[in-house]
Amino acid sequence: MQLKSIFYATIIMLMISACGQKKAEQLQLKIYGTSDVHGALFPYDLVNERETSTSLAQVYEYVNEQRKNADAEVILLDNGDILQGDPLVYYSNFEKTETKHICADVMNYMGYDAATVGNHDIEPGHAVYDKVVKEFAFPWLAANAVKNADGKPYFQPYTIIEKQGVKIAVLGLITPAIPKWLPEKIWSGMHFEPMLESAQKWMKIIQEKEQPDFVVGLFHSGAGEEHENEMSHENASILVAKQVPGIDMVICGHDHHEQIAWFENIDKEKVLVINPKSKAKFLAEVVVDLNWNNEKNSYDKTLKPNLVKIADVQKSKEYADHFTPLFKEVEAYVSREVGSFKTSISTKDAMFGDSPFIDLIQNIQMDLADADISFAAPLSFNATIDSGELQVRDLFKLYRFENLLYTMNLTGKEIKDFLEFSYNNWFQQMKSAKDPMLYISTTDKGSRLTTMFFNYDSAEGIDYTVDVSKSYGNRIKISGMSSGEKFDENKTYRVALNSYRGNGGGNHLTEGSGLTKEELTSRLINSTTKDLRYYLMKWIEEKGTVDIECDNNWKVLPAKWHATASKKEYELLYGEK
Repeated sequence: MQLKSIFYATIIMLMISACGQKKAEQLQLKIYGTSDVHGALFPYDLVNERETSTSLAQVYEYVNEQRKNADAEVILLDNGDILQGDPLVYYSNFEKTETKHICADVMNYMGYDAATVGNHDIEPGHAVYDKVVKEFAFPWLAANAVKNADGKPYFQPYTIIEKQGVKIAVLGLITPAIPKWLPEKIWSGMHFEPMLESAQKWMKIIQEKEQPDFVVGLFHSGAGEEHENEMSHENASILVAKQVPGIDMVICGHDHHEQIAWFENIDKEKVLVINPKSKAKFLAEVVVDLNWNNEKNSYDKTLKPNLVKIADVQKSKEYADHFTPLFKEVEAYVSREVGSFKTSISTKDAMFGDSPFIDLIQNIQMDLADADISFAAPLSFNATIDSGELQVRDLFKLYRFENLLYTMNLTGKEIKDFLEFSYNNWFQQMKSAKDPMLYISTTDKGSRLTTMFFNYDSAEGIDYTVDVSKSYGNRIKISGMSSGEKFDENKTYRVALNSYRGNGGGNHLTEGSGLTKEELTSRLINSTTKDLRYYLMKWIEEKGTVDIECDNNWKVLPAKWHATASKKEYELLYGEK
């Protein structure tokens, strides 16, 4: 009798082993998602030397507490853009490349189950992301990043996470707009399919091959509901949620917004879309209760979403102690002296006219590219570099992003049209000194710019005026080259600008100058191999002491209107000088 019992028990165990673990009748999942962390690995700002209120140190503390709850199964996901935005990751990207990347160390330690690739994860280049994907102890997903050679995904398209016999599919998608911002050599060997098209293809494969019980869309793309008739746009998370059946919830990102919203898909099913903003300010938390329904032969699903405010969570001492040696190493790196400034500079003045801050970047770009003309914009709204010793950390204030330096051929007419476009989105048309100049919104919470200051491109190498009393197309008057030579609209000039702008970012060269994507490629003369910040650092090291002066090569007219509006609007945005 005992032998018979053992025999039957063995048969049952073999059947379970062959068929997979028996599904739980009831199961609670706690799905957590970070997005757009941008290097916020520790609650400390190495650039400005101050503590911050959010980081993955607090996320780890919160998630670990949830893991101690035996009543729920925890899944931790990341939605991309972690490899850019802080000296901690820059150091691993470009300085100390021979050891494991800091993000791989941190995310493996935290026990991430899966992540999606973001556009800023592609930005450091093949050498970085091809290495990191091997160092992650979890799958890095992007179904619509496709190899040119064989049409297969460059990264893993999806993963299956199994909890108590329940199969959770995670489909990763990346914004397909990367070619608009980054030079082709950074994403060479692949192309990016529209998100909707890719999601339709891969959901069919997932459902047929895996037969999942629950599906998470992990999309590094913004909500984008206002563009849902377009097929290949930057932000398509809601579009996919509505048009592709079978997805239960979407963690989106890229646009740095916090959001919890429900949408109905084409099968009349409710789909959750949740966005945890950026820099670990929030943690997406979705409690999922699954109850098996014998009649439907599937689970009834209840989803309870929440955005956990990470500033309210204490940092993990265990995490902090473990990574302190690595943090100290990067802290020493950003504290290294690279030169000195004779005077202080601030981006505040750059919002209103020509400024020493922008002239420094312009002159460095022109020098490095041996260019006739340079275009540059303030990349920070409120950054200051004090006079005296300049450290590596100050370069992150001077230049926030890992753009390359491009040199392009542009005609005089295209340069003029570029500037017309830039200033149209920068300054409003004024009828009197009392009219607003900048695009500013003022509420009881304060005043803010409603257009993107990092698109406020001005030019160096030419002398010109911007008449804000005139309409778009009639504002810019170029009097000549700053060298004293004549400016000719029919002549071709050698122009320095960053790779974001050179690839069409901001639409200055496309809508403004009227160039096609193909023409942008053909006009490119040269590109640096490393990011512009690296060359800025080397340039300053070579100079030693830098004396920054504003050459006032461009002015805003009427001068009195400009002076009145600048004073008033400076106080709105920054307070009194």
